[in-house]
Amino acid sequence: MAPPPLTLSIDLGARSYPIHIGAGLLGDGARLMAALPAGRLLVVSNTTVAPLYLPRLRASLAGRDVAECILPDGESWKTLATLERVYDRLAAARINRDGAVLALGGGVVGDLAGLAAATWQRGIACAQLPTTLLAQVDSSIGGKTAVNHPAGKNLIGAFHQPCVVLADLETLATLPDRELKAGLAEVIKCALVRDLRFLEWLEREIPRLLARDAATLAEAIHRACAIKAAIVTADERESGARALLNLGHTFAHAIEAAAGYGEWLHGEAVAIGLVLAAETSARLGWLGRPEVERVRSLLERAGLPVRAPRIGRERAYELMSLDKKVVGGRIRLVLLKSLGEAVVTGDYDAGALEAVLVAEVA
Repeated sequence: MAPPPLTLSIDLGARSYPIHIGAGLLGDGARLMAALPAGRLLVVSNTTVAPLYLPRLRASLAGRDVAECILPDGESWKTLATLERVYDRLAAARINRDGAVLALGGGVVGDLAGLAAATWQRGIACAQLPTTLLAQVDSSIGGKTAVNHPAGKNLIGAFHQPCVVLADLETLATLPDRELKAGLAEVIKCALVRDLRFLEWLEREIPRLLARDAATLAEAIHRACAIKAAIVTADERESGARALLNLGHTFAHAIEAAAGYGEWLHGEAVAIGLVLAAETSARLGWLGRPEVERVRSLLERAGLPVRAPRIGRERAYELMSLDKKVVGGRIRLVLLKSLGEAVVTGDYDAGALEAVLVAEVA
């Protein structure tokens, strides 16, 4: 018998919601239906996930009016054109304001479905049912929804909190190794941002995580979600502390956009971004070389890339200048004062960033 799920809360007043982490949650219809409004439902999934888990989800929703929208799989489909397909299904299924969108899949599905819910009839409910490690620890939590634009990643979006997050650990059994490793990048990021003890735990437990030990994965997900939940609760719309969760992402989004969406998994690009953030922090005198190598070593042991593609210094600057943290034309970065302590700053020596980009991407 599976242990009871772990539950965290995002405390945002009327927009508060639970995050449940455990095995078999996609079959827990009572838990899911208790969080959903009474109207029609639209499940948004993709061609990879739907055959694996949609039947189980539909069975748990017996008695409800459920329609489906099955999308192609991959980051390259995270576009306005694909979003329009979701709108078409919402219209055909006659989903009104008392209905809801259920996002069954990884980060692309969650972001697309969440944005559709945020904007359909000026906003309807959304449940996040993440099936990848990256989505379970990051993109399903906090209400960020978006699609990509050729000029940059996640440039078109809205904040729209879900009504519930169900992270079913059984879905990780079918996750390809590459996707599992990509998710570990976001777990490592959370530790670097706020929790040195968690970082030390990850350094010890990486072999068990890669071996998919269920208890170890559950603890890693719970600890990463707890960090994100605390930060989102304090700063829902990223006016301050929430930007810390973008550690490595300014570099990562530039890599993804330059290479073409889908060439790199998001977590792979984040891993490289974490290394570049650590290198920049070192050039500012905040980290020593042993700390930088510690970051690099942990990511390498997790099976993640740590060397940036040679996208070119000028292209990197061009793409980083579109980052949502830019203020007054100044690229603000999330950097490390120490391992476990991240800061958001635009007040840094530009020469340090220049030196890193010349050394790593030029």
